[in-house]
Amino acid sequence: MGMSAIDVVQLVKDRDIKMLDFKFVDLPGIWQHYSIPAHRISESLFEEGIGFDGSSIRGFAQIQESDMLVFPDPETAFVDTMLEVPTLSLTCNIRDPLTLEPFTRDPRYIAQKAEKYLLSTGIGEVSYWGPEAEFYIFNDIRFDQGPNFGFYYIDSREGIWNSGKDEKPNLGYRPRHKEGYFPVPPMDTFQDLRSAIMLAMEAVGIRAEVHHHEVATAGQAEIDMKYDSLVRMADKVMLFKYIVKNVCRKAGFSASFMPKPIFQDNGSGMHVHISIWKGGTNLFYDERGYAGLSPTARYFIGGLLYHAPALLAFAAPSTNSYRRLVPGFEAPVNLVYSQRNRSAAVRIPMYSKTPASKRLEFRCPDPSCNPYLTFAALLMAGLDGVMNKIDPGEAMDKNLYDLPPEEKAMVKSTPSSLEEVLRELEADHEFLLRGDVFTPDVIETWVRYKTDHELDPVRLRPHPYEFFLYYDI
Repeated sequence: MGMSAIDVVQLVKDRDIKMLDFKFVDLPGIWQHYSIPAHRISESLFEEGIGFDGSSIRGFAQIQESDMLVFPDPETAFVDTMLEVPTLSLTCNIRDPLTLEPFTRDPRYIAQKAEKYLLSTGIGEVSYWGPEAEFYIFNDIRFDQGPNFGFYYIDSREGIWNSGKDEKPNLGYRPRHKEGYFPVPPMDTFQDLRSAIMLAMEAVGIRAEVHHHEVATAGQAEIDMKYDSLVRMADKVMLFKYIVKNVCRKAGFSASFMPKPIFQDNGSGMHVHISIWKGGTNLFYDERGYAGLSPTARYFIGGLLYHAPALLAFAAPSTNSYRRLVPGFEAPVNLVYSQRNRSAAVRIPMYSKTPASKRLEFRCPDPSCNPYLTFAALLMAGLDGVMNKIDPGEAMDKNLYDLPPEEKAMVKSTPSSLEEVLRELEADHEFLLRGDVFTPDVIETWVRYKTDHELDPVRLRPHPYEFFLYYDI
């Protein structure tokens, strides 16, 4: 990463690249792409863009305004090691072909505006982001739905439900529910696969920090990346998910970032570490404050907690997200903050006492989110807290799941459904509109898309468990 258009043109020649692949993200947060032969490469390509049909992309243009342009960002160029044909991949921004104005529903453009807004406030110069996107590695996944049936079936060689399977021989060693955190092989069967993923990340410029088995049975995993600025880290999240899925696929497995695919075990979150810097100084550090936090950091937390119900419309944006955000599975359902406490929505990591490491961790997001929209929304909420001095209240260092009823009644909880958070976003989004970072059209399109394509389709279909509950009524 960090190349210019001239550098990219030279790289294509030096590496004998055959194809150029242009990637961009749709509104829900899935990478889209198309390719051209590498002989079409030129510096002008980066200035003039390349056309595509935007009406076929979720959340983009309507049929009467379908023509759009992608503008590749040379700083995102990497040789795609997931492919056999030598291919150079570039992440793109979207523009209108008539006006050449940036497309307001392009999630990457929204994230870029959020970075500019931070600068315009004078509060800070750069924000750093460190997401921890958990995922599952499955051997088999089947699902289907029709007017007279509906099912899913997941299998994993690590699933505790296979402990009695006649495998001739069954060799045992499967993590029990909630006991998958850190056991060595042979209990952890995915050590080499996670290492292969990490090496593939490093090969394309993503600096990795750690990988390990996560808490759940059935191959839950976590691989963490070194922090980066907002847009660059959102780019890396998209690339990370691409690498994870493809390395697993080549090895004969299926990786899923679905928040809650397994009943009775932990879901997959995407805890997000955040800090803001100015003049080379971490604005979140103050040795005199609680957990080493500055007043700026406390107000930032205040903004996150105050706007959390609306933020979850972006940060936990699927109906399945709210199968994860329930008590009892290490889920951050309590809208409070605490040092070290993983049952709080905001945790202050205490691994290091150095000023540079001081950060806060917002634990509510999950990896079904669009990282560009989520990081931008979290930044806007935190800045609102700083500008309006929103007090987050006292920290809560107790186990929030074991509070007595009178204390628990005082702790606000996260909403329990996608429908609730969409309504919260409709009621509370003025803070997102500052600096034209988000636009009313983006908010309206998001709510409409989520309602029409996810919320209503799930709500209208019978659930398999309803037959267990009600068939004999």
